[in-house]
Amino acid sequence: MAISPRGILRCCILTFVLSLVAGCASTKIVNQWTEPDYIARPFKKIVVLGISKETTLRRSFEDEFVAQLRSNGIEAVPSYQLMPEEGQAAEARLLKAVKQTGADAAIMTRLVRIERRTQVTPGYYNPYPFHGFYGWYSSGWAGFYEPPRVYNYDVYTSETSLYDLSRDRMVWAGTVQTTDPGDIPKEMKNYVKTVIDALKEKHLLRSAPQ
Repeated sequence: MAISPRGILRCCILTFVLSLVAGCASTKIVNQWTEPDYIARPFKKIVVLGISKETTLRRSFEDEFVAQLRSNGIEAVPSYQLMPEEGQAAEARLLKAVKQTGADAAIMTRLVRIERRTQVTPGYYNPYPFHGFYGWYSSGWAGFYEPPRVYNYDVYTSETSLYDLSRDRMVWAGTVQTTDPGDIPKEMKNYVKTVIDALKEKHLLRSAPQ
């Protein structure tokens, strides 16, 4: 069964729109800062702090960060093992818990905002194929118009920072944008990898010699 030119065009447009939707999910660092006078050194252990009122999300995020740090040869511990309670910890509680781990650095991530954005693909007019002068003239009376396609998606902006506990100073901060995170576990892995890669590129993340 032959497919008409109109049917072929509809398929092409649908494929294009689906590719846009599928390709939107992404995580990237849009801004970062590094302490200019800081001389990096290997850390013995890093405590991971996920700032979220959703306990499950916090634990999953901290576990993913710990797993990827350890795969890079860096010892790490999730904060929920030290402070399982929800909400902000008191100063004395936090300092005591971190000190017990022997960590000399901390990584903290917090969600800054969520934005709803809209993407519009323009409409398209396509005349039918024509032959000769009259065919060309007739095509002006035929053809069809595909209306614009509207796609709404969310952009999550988060901030991750690295704190040197032994020197009591924040040494790196990055603003990270995640677009349309439909598959949360997958995007969580991408987020953590993006941050770790950035820290390694700045030579701020190295495993301590055994």
